[in-house]
Amino acid sequence: MRTIYQTTITYIGQSAREALDDNMLITFSEGAPADIQDFCFIHCHGALSGTLEPGIGFELNGQHYDVTAVGDVAQQNLQELGHITLRFDGEAQAEYPGTVHVNGPLPHNIETGCQLKFLV
Repeated sequence: MRTIYQTTITYIGQSAREALDDNMLITFSEGAPADIQDFCFIHCHGALSGTLEPGIGFELNGQHYDVTAVGDVAQQNLQELGHITLRFDGEAQAEYPGTVHVNGPLPHNIETGCQLKFLV
């Protein structure tokens, strides 16, 4: 598989882990507004060199997931802001325009230094 996006988590907002209780992981690139940082996994922004679409792979700290749905603005948000909401529910239809749905277990032990990748 070829990596089309790779980044590393550099900061975890005070309330970011609470979204995991709802099967969500919210990302934003470094430099996010302060009121948003508390709810996000902040990362050093990487370059996207492919298309986010169902059927590609997602990897978080070595755990592989299959992408099952991609919202209409998820790719643009990732490219411009490093912002997406990952849902670990395997849904075939995106719940919101900025959401990427994946199939697989809810991640645990996410720490700074964890890598996030999209693969084709």
